[in-house]
Amino acid sequence: MNLFDLKGKSAVVVGGAGGLGKVIAKGLRDAGAKIMLADLSEEHVKAAAAELGADVKWHVGNAAVEGDVEALVAAATKEFGKVTILVNAQGFNKKQDALEVDADMFRQMLDANITGFMLTAKHFGRHFKENGYGKIINLSSVRGKIATQGPGNAGYCASKGAVDMLTKQLASEFGQFGVTVNAIGPNITMTPPMLAIFEMRANAAGITVDEYLVQQGNAIPMRRMGQPEDLIGTSVFLAAPASDFMTGNILYPDGGLTAIG
Repeated sequence: MNLFDLKGKSAVVVGGAGGLGKVIAKGLRDAGAKIMLADLSEEHVKAAAAELGADVKWHVGNAAVEGDVEALVAAATKEFGKVTILVNAQGFNKKQDALEVDADMFRQMLDANITGFMLTAKHFGRHFKENGYGKIINLSSVRGKIATQGPGNAGYCASKGAVDMLTKQLASEFGQFGVTVNAIGPNITMTPPMLAIFEMRANAAGITVDEYLVQQGNAIPMRRMGQPEDLIGTSVFLAAPASDFMTGNILYPDGGLTAIG
């Protein structure tokens, strides 16, 4: 048995149009899995699927809306017959000083970053239980374990801490059904949406973007910034038979930040 072979497996990647979701989907596809991307925007998810390959399917919906999740399960099972892998890669970060936090925005972040994870786990978990096998991979963050020094991340850190504990509790409940539940906690990663943020921070510091990236990379043991591709190996491992006896864990492809943070 090839411990990392995903041939014959099928994966639904929620948040698949995003920078990390898309690269995780590519890694699973390259390992042999059939892929369906799900996201809020038809334009973006359709483009992401086309970029990954003609055989990649796509679906539009909001993971924080239960009816949309039920429709996603129905679409995926109609397409694949059986789904074996669920990746929760949806969510966003809206920085707000804790003393000025907007309650509505905070609730929106919790819906996107944790409620959707619960609802997809609920409905795909039922499907996995029926089949006696399944893999759930949640995208968390180093910020579920360690806080930032500066302000603005109370909502993000709280939601990612919730992802970590949801992962552990679901692992406890779903293990009896042959379902593993694990999470990936990356460091800040060089996705396209982050480039504008890096430019803003570099301008504020009076340095170039390249200088800023070197500066930030030098602050962690691996001495470089994370790339989206750094998540592929961890994702394939957690989706593959190699991790069939691993559940309730958060793995950190973070360049060593959590070792020193």
